[in-house]
Amino acid sequence: MQQLAVERLRDADVLLNAGQWSGAYYLAGYAVECALKACIARLTGLHDFPEKDRVLKSFSHDFENLLVVAGLKGLRDADISTNAVLRQNWLAVKDWKEASRYQRWSEVEARELFVAVADASNGVLSWITGHW
Repeated sequence: MQQLAVERLRDADVLLNAGQWSGAYYLAGYAVECALKACIARLTGLHDFPEKDRVLKSFSHDFENLLVVAGLKGLRDADISTNAVLRQNWLAVKDWKEASRYQRWSEVEARELFVAVADASNGVLSWITGHW
């Protein structure tokens, strides 16, 4: 899942540069989902039988729910309380949903989400990868 998250962000960048705003928007958000699910997967050992409740909650597409399952919500909340840029980036991604793929997104919306995810120092993906 870690590699998939990085690949989806690269795909979003390609679509953004090609003027495909809606696809870029969707894939930038999907990169965040994949990254959070990679953190969840990390919690399960190779020969562990995962807890059913955690497995079922992992099938969510909601970032806040996935943060809880990954055990990262408290850390994220603490970090966004002291880092205004990171807070703004999380606010930019909070409304992304799996159903975003069925909507049309403007260039401004797509670029805003992409930057919030991809920012190397305070981006959402950068923050998540720090917890892989």
